[in-house]
Amino acid sequence: MNLAMADAVLVTGVTIGFGEEIALALAGRGFVVYAGISHATQAEQLCAAAAARGVALQPLVLDVRDQGSVDAGIHTILTQNGSIYGVVHNDFLFMRAYFEDFADEEIRDVYESSLFGTMAVTRAALPAMRAAGRGRIVVISSVAGRIAPATGTAYSSVRFAQEGFAEALSQEVRPFGIYVSLIESGVVRADSWTVENSAAAVARDRGSPYYARFQQADRAFGRMLERSVIRQEEIARKVCMAMTARRPRLRYITGGRARIAIALRRYLPDGLFEWIFFRTTRAAHM
Repeated sequence: MNLAMADAVLVTGVTIGFGEEIALALAGRGFVVYAGISHATQAEQLCAAAAARGVALQPLVLDVRDQGSVDAGIHTILTQNGSIYGVVHNDFLFMRAYFEDFADEEIRDVYESSLFGTMAVTRAALPAMRAAGRGRIVVISSVAGRIAPATGTAYSSVRFAQEGFAEALSQEVRPFGIYVSLIESGVVRADSWTVENSAAAVARDRGSPYYARFQQADRAFGRMLERSVIRQEEIARKVCMAMTARRPRLRYITGGRARIAIALRRYLPDGLFEWIFFRTTRAAHM
């Protein structure tokens, strides 16, 4: 695929998870990358990281939970470039707890950032993509969108919803030359995704009936993070593939363990899969 210099891509949540690496990789492929940040103070550090890689990013203050901010961000891109070629949905909120320990507002926050924000940005960008007759929408998902462990009632349910949204949207927009892809990975180590900062407020309360089980889940999740061999660069490479392939796939799976888990879920009877997978993961989050 030959890229024009004006092919603009928006990456949401650049300071979250794999966002910065995705933005830098796309800039390295010749895209004009608008990097969604939550505060203007983050722009200087982001631009320094880009300069160190020999590329340039366009920081863009964007709150996916605020329709006014979303509309203003897309307007800025269209005004400066005349079109928008792609959107990478990386903005999300990762939070673990047993369901009863979640506050309603915590679950709503997860959905606002990870699902409704994805929908809002997509809705704002689609008219320009349809008018151009081309475009790419990439949703950073997870194996947790295919297999839901304990402590994942909020996170996995929103990832399952993203999967359904992307699968249906793909069929709706393909006739307009727009492709939708999901990037499904296993656990990847990232500064914003740690054992310490991922628990809901009450999850570590000794008064919770789930306290002992969550402590066990915490230890299992920590071990999974430590053993993870998936690099953020692998996620970014899959995003670049989805952005540049002539006919990108709907799903890109990243990580050997993720492939095995999804294959087992597909081919084993439910009872056998549940006995093998849920017994061995011991409520670890994927």
